Amino acid sequence: MKAAFEALNTGSQSFLVRRFEEKKFSAPFHFHPEFELTLIEHGFGKRYVGAHMQDYAPGDLVLLGSNLPHCWKTEIVSPKKSESIVIQFRKDCLGETFFDTPELNLINHLLVKSNNGIHFKTKTERVIKKMEQLSSEKNSCRKLILLLEVLFELTFIKNYSLLNKETSYKELSPDEKERINTVMAYIVENFQKEISLKKAAASINLSTHAFCKYFKKITRKTFIEAVNDYRIDFATKQLVHTDETITAIGFNSGFNDISNFYKTFRQRTHQSPLSYRKAFIK
Repeated sequence: MKAAFEALNTGSQSFLVRRFEEKKFSAPFHFHPEFELTLIEHGFGKRYVGAHMQDYAPGDLVLLGSNLPHCWKTEIVSPKKSESIVIQFRKDCLGETFFDTPELNLINHLLVKSNNGIHFKTKTERVIKKMEQLSSEKNSCRKLILLLEVLFELTFIKNYSLLNKETSYKELSPDEKERINTVMAYIVENFQKEISLKKAAASINLSTHAFCKYFKKITRKTFIEAVNDYRIDFATKQLVHTDETITAIGFNSGFNDISNFYKTFRQRTHQSPLSYRKAFIK
């Protein structure tokens, strides 16, 4: 499975602003040339950006650079729909050198950093309010002004993290990005099932030996370490938010051997699944 390329149609507009309301976010692991700013208004689950995975919750705010693969997977379905505001724009949407002008130096630096994906951690009421205004604004001129105001406000948030910084992703050529995107899409969409090193290697036409060296070079992890990171992170969420048995959670997380699930879980968290669940309850 490849990371899906999403072709966005802006029509007569220079950028897109959309609200999504779904029972579960349905977009697959995908990428597009446009920058993307996403605000989660309602919903809980996992956010996947490149080789990075993290929980998301209401208020989650992320800026993604061009062609950085991503998706939001709803893991806790509630009566309330999963909702988000998404702004998508190309760097040349207002002219090829618009963001390179001296007056927009701060915003330009922000866009460069977004090549790794930026998660804004600080409370961002001003940004959220402007994004909500932008999503309902009808006047095209006012929408453009609000977009610049949103980006300007983001430059002042100092409490943030770069999501994909452990990888050498941003230095890759477009062809190399497409190769690693293919592998990450295979993991994201299949880690709860049986995953095959041979299939992952074949998906980008490499031998298993060459693939293992390639994957470690790009992600700083072995292939099985990356897969197990996804599986254990999924398992911790299930232990906290469901009443499923530990055995069922192990199988649901992609482990076909429960003793291996216990061993891997303890290696990652330094406690057993049962201890993890009890500690959270306390």
